[in-house]
Amino acid sequence: MTNHRRSTLAALAAVAALLNSGCAPLVVGGAVAGGAMVASDRRSAGIQLEDQAIELRLIKSLGDAFPSDRAHINVTSYNQRVLLTGEVTTEQGKRDAQAIAQKSENVRAVVNELHVGSLSTLANRNFDTALTSKVLAALLQASDVPSGAIKVVSERAVVYLMGRLTQGEGDAAARVASRVAGVQRVVKNFDYLTAQEAAAQAEQAPAAAPAK
Repeated sequence: MTNHRRSTLAALAAVAALLNSGCAPLVVGGAVAGGAMVASDRRSAGIQLEDQAIELRLIKSLGDAFPSDRAHINVTSYNQRVLLTGEVTTEQGKRDAQAIAQKSENVRAVVNELHVGSLSTLANRNFDTALTSKVLAALLQASDVPSGAIKVVSERAVVYLMGRLTQGEGDAAARVASRVAGVQRVVKNFDYLTAQEAAAQAEQAPAAAPAK
């Protein structure tokens, strides 16, 4: 691979990482949220905005419920499906976070991947941030993966993939992510499209939306 191609991929990965994270995490109490609108996303602009609103509402609710020494909760909403990752110190805390998320306005499903135990360190979180960038770079290089339609979340070296993909696209994305050095496991949380639905969306010219 030429130096120019490496530089280009690195730059694209950095941009994708910012779009996946919403430029920078928002931290309130023990919870973190992020999101950005992108033109290549297969969600409508309205749903992208609603996902951002869901994240912000949940950050407020979870931040009020959990002080930072009892929880480190990441909130990611994609197509109104909420993924909770991070750590809480008790099983009851995990159940409470689940209940708060389920009651939040316009949330249609909750995937609770919170780890019960000690909270991650800054070094752990920096590793996960770097891992997300590496996975994004790998997805950008894959010709059979619609990388712009995939949200990547890394937590404790586990990579979670979200998006609106066909079964084949989702399987391809998971294979690519699983080959990235440092990834311990890949978890797919996709809303699956039929091939016809994906083709219909590809024919529609996406309207550009401003990044957050």
